[in-house]
Amino acid sequence: MSRDVAETVRIDTMTAEDWPEVRAIFEAGIATGDATFETEAPTWEAWDTAHRTDCRLVARDAAGRVVGWTAISPYSGRRVYEGVVEESVYIAADARGRGIGTRLLEALIEAAEANGIWTIQAGIQIENEASMRLHEKVGFRRVGVRERIGRDPSGRWRDVVLLERRSAITGV
Repeated sequence: MSRDVAETVRIDTMTAEDWPEVRAIFEAGIATGDATFETEAPTWEAWDTAHRTDCRLVARDAAGRVVGWTAISPYSGRRVYEGVVEESVYIAADARGRGIGTRLLEALIEAAEANGIWTIQAGIQIENEASMRLHEKVGFRRVGVRERIGRDPSGRWRDVVLLERRSAITGV
């Protein structure tokens, strides 16, 4: 995949038909040990239930292959937090470092603001420096470190950096 792939990717709304490719990218992220505490990808039905339907995006390369995805889930069921969400973004291993994550997150921010979201937050394992740089590049700021917040599958305690991006146009 060429360096300028970000310019040629197409950002689309994720559909159920994309799930096999989305799941494969998610599983590759799980395998790194630094992307999530999850140990296996859920079924489409479970994933679909847990994520908002209005902000699910995929990046497709020139051949139509899904090379990345992003989605949001509610932060809380309480009405006071209806404009606060948690974000996930995953890029296929052979497409990382080529600007696709930036394109996806920029599109997600636009879609989220169009749907009344005022705060997008992300929890990133402290070792995942590439993800933190990506998020900071598109306007997220570090709020703090949640020390020993979770254990990975080996039982090792892990720290998670909490980042957030506040909208300048929604909820102001």
